Amino acid sequence: MTETSAVRSHLERRFETHRVVFWHDPEGEYAADLDSLDLDGVEIVSVAHDEYAVKNRLLHLEPEAKFLVYRSGTVPAGIGNWLLDLELAYGVFTADRTSLVQQELGLNADGIGEIVQSHEKFFQAPKRVQSLKALLNADDDTRKLQAKMSVVLLGQREHSLLEITRTLLIENASGASAKYGALVEYGLDHFYWRGVGSIYGYTSPSPSLEDFVLWMFRQAVDGFKSERPGGLRDIQLDFASLRNDRRSEKAMTTLARRAAGDLDYLSTIQDASFRDLLGNDLFEEVDQKIISDLARAVADRAVTAREVTEVVRGRQSSFWIDGYRRLYAAIGSASDLLTALSALSLSMQSFDEGLERYRRDWFRIDQFYRQFTYAARTAEHTGPLEGLRAQVESFYANKFLYTLGAAWQQHVDGVDRWRSAVLRPQTSFFADHVRPITRDGRRKAVVIISDALRYEVADELGSRIRQEDRFDATLDAVLGVLPSYTQLGMAALLPHTTVGHSGKGDLVDVDGQPSSGTGNRSKILASVRGTAIPAEDLLGMTRDEIRELYRQHQVLYVYHNRIDAIGDKQGTERQVFEAAEKTLEELVDLVKRLASADATNILVTADHGFLFQDSALDDAGYLSVAPQGDSIAVQARRYVLGTGLKPDPAFKTFTSAQVGLDSNYEVQVPKSIHRLRLKGSGARFVHGGATLQEIVVPVLAINKKRKSDTRLVNVEILPESDKITTGQLVVKLFQSEPASEKVQPRTVRAGLYVGETLVSNHAALVFDQESTDKRDRYQRAVMLLSRDANDYNNRAVEFRLEELIPNTNQWRVYAKAMYTLKRSFASDFDF
Repeated sequence: MTETSAVRSHLERRFETHRVVFWHDPEGEYAADLDSLDLDGVEIVSVAHDEYAVKNRLLHLEPEAKFLVYRSGTVPAGIGNWLLDLELAYGVFTADRTSLVQQELGLNADGIGEIVQSHEKFFQAPKRVQSLKALLNADDDTRKLQAKMSVVLLGQREHSLLEITRTLLIENASGASAKYGALVEYGLDHFYWRGVGSIYGYTSPSPSLEDFVLWMFRQAVDGFKSERPGGLRDIQLDFASLRNDRRSEKAMTTLARRAAGDLDYLSTIQDASFRDLLGNDLFEEVDQKIISDLARAVADRAVTAREVTEVVRGRQSSFWIDGYRRLYAAIGSASDLLTALSALSLSMQSFDEGLERYRRDWFRIDQFYRQFTYAARTAEHTGPLEGLRAQVESFYANKFLYTLGAAWQQHVDGVDRWRSAVLRPQTSFFADHVRPITRDGRRKAVVIISDALRYEVADELGSRIRQEDRFDATLDAVLGVLPSYTQLGMAALLPHTTVGHSGKGDLVDVDGQPSSGTGNRSKILASVRGTAIPAEDLLGMTRDEIRELYRQHQVLYVYHNRIDAIGDKQGTERQVFEAAEKTLEELVDLVKRLASADATNILVTADHGFLFQDSALDDAGYLSVAPQGDSIAVQARRYVLGTGLKPDPAFKTFTSAQVGLDSNYEVQVPKSIHRLRLKGSGARFVHGGATLQEIVVPVLAINKKRKSDTRLVNVEILPESDKITTGQLVVKLFQSEPASEKVQPRTVRAGLYVGETLVSNHAALVFDQESTDKRDRYQRAVMLLSRDANDYNNRAVEFRLEELIPNTNQWRVYAKAMYTLKRSFASDFDF
């Protein structure tokens, strides 16, 4: 917009409400442009010492016409100005740049003209002025004008000091400076630093963003303590917002790392106890220190399992948790494992008692070990765990695997037939678990067979399934076939009368039919109106395709293979626990897909379990002898098939009849956890033998319910007063029930509001305590009142707990309590 165009625009707006406009142009700058104004329906009159004639024309000769009365040169003062009464009545228009801009902005507060004049460069761009006008309110003062000028340069709409600071810090963290440079270029940096000084308390003879960041983190280290009237409450509140808001969280991470180095923060906490740091998540070094010390304390047995659990749980809300979640998980699992081992009794009086104790209790040791090893292997930093890892490996291998294997072997040696009174045989799986569902011809069954899904993994799967809405899962077990290898285990799960080796290596026939491969298994299942399908094929199908497949069959067997596929290869066997984690995810997905296609009775089982240790076996882990016999058909790490097998104290030998097989083969398995020496195969991950980990095979029965059965824990607000008399309010909160699979954690934010105006910080709170002890389920929300709260003294204030509406970024009120703000002037100086 040219200057003449701007004048025309202002005059046109004047004539919308005035018949006569007086224009004073002392220097005569616009005299030559009068004819080009082209004001519709307006007569332009230039005053040339004919003031009386002009007044007569305006008032008497043409009282309805519109006139622009233009006066150049010096206008007489006072009564010497014959047009003074009309000028007072209609007002005087001036076309100097400052006045034009002020009139265009529509602001009349004191000092606006001076701001416009001192920032002339800003107002030279019409686009900037239009952007600014869209943000202005008629009652804006000079402070708000400059704040809104600043946000125009920054390319945003929010003009609070917090939001301007957020934008500048995000840019500074990225290494750029264009936005701050724009404030400097247009003379608004001084305004920004004055605001930072008066509101936040930061002052410097040569302020900079880098210096401000360092000052801000230094105040945070000191707990924002200050002798400054009103303290440092505003920067404390805004610092929390900067850290916790997704828009600036990443930037604050970068700035914190920079500040920690500049402040040499690590040296200040080097000698601190991890217990003294638990409420601190200011710098990443805090979590590193806690993890290092906690791992060492667990290894030294200098901390209880309960305390470790509380520390790990409490640190989940740390600002830095994403980089350390798995390290904390590893420490927690190691603590659980070592604590359980310290009190573990592996004695058993019978074969059946051993089976029962493993599936009720001992399997947890294997589970803790898997969870520790998985977390330790996949953590971003593994250094802090090295000492703990060595102890976990030693204790698990020697105090559990070896000791349990030796104790269990005594009872294996004593059996003359492979059967149990407490666990049904795997060979009766179809008769015991599938046929009762399908017997009436109306109900259908889906069986998911996950290769090497060990009992302890299935236990965790059951827990994950139960956390899903409308799903229930019950874990049972069967006594796995011997040898505990894939071909035989898979065959045992099919409907059959007899199961036996085909005579072709380790291949197995079911009622005389080959059972290897999906095609052969589908043929066997056809006798019960069933079919088989690989899990990866089903995962690639649509819901309608799965529903049609399910509709066409009475029984559906889904074959899943990830744990065994990874563990059974020498090059990847150490990744078996990563495979187990992926298996859990895939099986939950499979169950949900099948349920959405109308399947209501789903069984998850396995062909066998496995033995695994992450550390390399020493010589004592291998047998020093090799199997002998008339004919050895198969020799694997954990079993031997053949005829005329020679008895040996290193092996337990069975006839086919003793293990319930229709076969000409005899079976030998190395005793306890020992392996046969074989070239080219892995030794950490093995199966085929008779250890509890190999032969206690899970059967997880899953049902889909009609009604929702999951909910979030209930949280109660327990006010201790109904008044707020200081700048800080502490609100007691109570989780009224333990968290569980079906009663799930609730995440909320707490805040104090007057209407919809937030007058405090937001405090994030997670209620996930599983303890049955009520004393463990209390929390406190610490609310710090903002400067805005001063405007609402003697008013009602609402304490709210809010939660996110699922799948949105919107919040809803979960619970609330009312308070009255009753602060005296003295409270402005408290902290």
